[in-house]
Amino acid sequence: MTRQYLGHLSPEDPLDSYLRYNIAPQLALQEAPAGFRVYQFIYSRDVYLYEETNNAFRVVGKFFPPGRRLATGLVRPPTETEFHNLIYLHSQGLNGSCFKIARPLGYNPALNNLLILEYLDGELLGDVIGHAIRHNRRDRLFRKLSALAEFLAGLHNRTAGDWRVDFKDPYDYTGRLIESLVQKRGMVRGEADELYQLRENWQHRQYMWEDRRVIVHGDATPSNFKVGSGRQVMVFDLERMMWADRVFELGRLSGELKHFFMQITGNRWAAEPFIGHFLWEYCGFFPDRQDAFKSITRRLPFYLGITLLRIARNTWIDWNYRQQLIDEAKQNLRSDL
Repeated sequence: MTRQYLGHLSPEDPLDSYLRYNIAPQLALQEAPAGFRVYQFIYSRDVYLYEETNNAFRVVGKFFPPGRRLATGLVRPPTETEFHNLIYLHSQGLNGSCFKIARPLGYNPALNNLLILEYLDGELLGDVIGHAIRHNRRDRLFRKLSALAEFLAGLHNRTAGDWRVDFKDPYDYTGRLIESLVQKRGMVRGEADELYQLRENWQHRQYMWEDRRVIVHGDATPSNFKVGSGRQVMVFDLERMMWADRVFELGRLSGELKHFFMQITGNRWAAEPFIGHFLWEYCGFFPDRQDAFKSITRRLPFYLGITLLRIARNTWIDWNYRQQLIDEAKQNLRSDL
């Protein structure tokens, strides 16, 4: 169960009027909305599903209440940022028959910085990965990773800028991950020093600075993509969209795949066929597939490694598995030493 039923939205609630008179007219309904059922998504703070009582439509509402502290570096609510990010992506023609980016329907700062999005009905990529591991549905995961690779190649290639990547950004981000593991998860300082040294070894590799920046999703995890029939891919949660190295994104997904397989099977190599397939499919959208694969895979160990450190920060990770993730991160960061 991913959401909890809360009841009906009161007609006296200002949100009812906003949904009825500002959002519903954009959806080409035959009749006026009768009312709205409300559900809360269990694993997402301040995110709700609003369902018209006659099942005419469903939309997602994301709030950022006034007074809530903005994350470091942010200057406006993430709901406002996501609203503009989605408008931009739709303007780039990335929404098609196979690829579906959540449509932004409205942003209302007066209603706790509310963002309203269309609801995308599909299966979470994380569930597809889980079924591949637990129920041997490997072929299906290969197919869905091919479709995701096609979408990401389209996003990255269409938005590639004329300026080079700045490795200082992921370099600094790695430092924040390391300090978070020390201060919040009890990692010893000696292990942190080892990770800092491994980070230094990547800073002086020229190829980490060479590619052009592209727009990346920014939080490309299996919980932020859904899949439908065939090659259909659905994309949402784009408040962290940014300019970065394309391998930041590919490494994030590769690290997530490694984590899923390693956690369930205990085998650190179990995800390798899927990671390799995903990257090879992605590189098929370049003029020279072999050259693209070589360029991407030499940068990948860094971004995969820091993704494992990112996962290791989670509170639900037990101590033994956290250490496994850190050890695996170090193995990747030692690449080519």
